[in-house]
Amino acid sequence: MKKRLIEIKWGLIFVIMMLVWMYFEKAMGWHDENIADHPTYTNFVAIPSIIVYVLALLEKRKKHFNNVMSWKQGFISGLIITAVVVILTPFSQLVTHELITPEYFENVKAFAVSRGQMTQEEANNYFNLTSYLWQSTVGALIMGAITAAIVAVFVRKKE
Repeated sequence: MKKRLIEIKWGLIFVIMMLVWMYFEKAMGWHDENIADHPTYTNFVAIPSIIVYVLALLEKRKKHFNNVMSWKQGFISGLIITAVVVILTPFSQLVTHELITPEYFENVKAFAVSRGQMTQEEANNYFNLTSYLWQSTVGALIMGAITAAIVAVFVRKKE
């Protein structure tokens, strides 16, 4: 467990970053009056997400691997960070939708229906906490693994 403290720490940092990002999105109006901008601008969360993984793997390389790390070692460390994020994703979704932006689902449903993108029933089925718990958990697993694989290529270092 002690040898994985760096990954656990950065998994927690990632979850905190995501909660801050959700607050930022809310403050920018992307969950209400500027909801039309949400599908575009929410993708920019990739930038701080990648930065967190880079910083995490650089710290792991420096402190645990004596500044030498293979792709496989970096990838495994990234997967452990991803596992921490996946485990905490339901909690972060609850915080997001119960505390930060409780009106998001109603707003996004109304927007999707008003634009003719979905019927009311489709919107109700897609935009709800249960659906987002599944989507965000699976998304965290897939995107975390992809990010870990790519970042590990750039932070690996031979002797």
